[in-house]
Amino acid sequence: MRALKAVLVLTIQMCVISCLWAEETQPTARDVLTETLEGFDDETEPVSAETCEAFVPSVYELSGSASLSTAYNYAQDPPSEGQTDYRGFSRLRGQLDLGLDIRLPREWKARISNQSYYDAIYAIRGRDEYSDELLDTNENEAELKEVYVQGSLTENLDLKVGRQIVVWGKSDNIRVTDILNPLERREPGMVDIEDLRLPVGMTRLDYYFGKWDLTGLLIHEVRFSKRPAFGSDFFSSSAIPPPEEEPATTLENTQYAVALSRTLGKWDIAFYVAEVFDDRAHVEEDLVSLEQVRRHSKFRMAGTAASVARGNWLLKGAAAYFEHLRYSADPDQPKTRYDVLAGVEYRGFSDTAISMEVANRHIVGFVEGMSDPPDSVRENEFQSALRLTRDCLHDTLRLGYLVGLFGTDGGDGGFQRCWVDYQMTDAVTVTAGIVDYRYGDIPPYGTIGANDRIFAELRYSF
Repeated sequence: MRALKAVLVLTIQMCVISCLWAEETQPTARDVLTETLEGFDDETEPVSAETCEAFVPSVYELSGSASLSTAYNYAQDPPSEGQTDYRGFSRLRGQLDLGLDIRLPREWKARISNQSYYDAIYAIRGRDEYSDELLDTNENEAELKEVYVQGSLTENLDLKVGRQIVVWGKSDNIRVTDILNPLERREPGMVDIEDLRLPVGMTRLDYYFGKWDLTGLLIHEVRFSKRPAFGSDFFSSSAIPPPEEEPATTLENTQYAVALSRTLGKWDIAFYVAEVFDDRAHVEEDLVSLEQVRRHSKFRMAGTAASVARGNWLLKGAAAYFEHLRYSADPDQPKTRYDVLAGVEYRGFSDTAISMEVANRHIVGFVEGMSDPPDSVRENEFQSALRLTRDCLHDTLRLGYLVGLFGTDGGDGGFQRCWVDYQMTDAVTVTAGIVDYRYGDIPPYGTIGANDRIFAELRYSF
């Protein structure tokens, strides 16, 4: 309720401010009418003030969507005594997304967006059947999403301040250099990565010189991915994990990142450097309490990504070097890691896109215990993804298929998802599909192989 109240108050404040600016910056209907009639003789038919007002852009624009989604788990085995029964319907979620875009003076603009939902499935099936941790994270939520102000300081210098999403790299399915925004990971495999990124509070400066773009980022907000809670059918352990220590959002914990990019003909190339907190926590013993805690350490990354178009083909590549990574099996000895990715996309078929990406992550200084929980990593971790999409019926129907695998033969787990999006009207879209999980040796796939489900969503956009 506090979060929702804050959202409402902030939205009202932004509306009031925008209206005040509108009075100072928007031309009146009389001004527009006078300008419109300049150069016409007396015989020209007069233009009404109402017609002129239609040409004046609105200072603010409200958009969003309301949706109802459900999911049905069809492959779960009957639970043992005392365990949660995950069979059958596992979601009945109503969700509201709102976004307010505001035009400011001198071509500046602002945006504030909010997402809130309530999942009634827990009340329907009985809240006593679920853990408190699961109810706290999955039953309902209301939070600010993107909230920022942006504009040009000079002809070559742009500024953007607030909660925002910054995508690094050229790949669509596998992350290598795309490390700045945490992800929504509570239900892996259900949603594309472009809809999984969580905005983070940062200050962004873009300086343009020639065909180059130099981007500097100060990341003020310390935020990590949303992961399955204890008691979820996607939680990979039967025990409650050690408490997590999240670094405070302070000046001392400010993270930084720099990117240099250029488009040259059919080539896109970018170089990246960053020092940020590791989204993955490691377990170590607290020196004061002598108890185990989960901590996030800072690491450094230097990487590059490029893509080139050749006819119907788009070739992609990325490489990154990480240092000061810490793992639970050997927390006192920071590790380094090399990531490489290669990908290709083909659009030679009508209304069809096919893409394939493969990546490998190599850890230097790997020790045997790192392959066991809670690290559960490989000295060489291979990942692959294949995506196919096709538009039909004059772009009102989209068919999609995505498979993601870990290990050269998929032995470390993975998933495949088939779905269809049908645009019934300009505002109403229906989505339906199925997700199939593959058992594997790395979390969470060691325990979620039977989480296969059918899903559907009805969305109204405005």
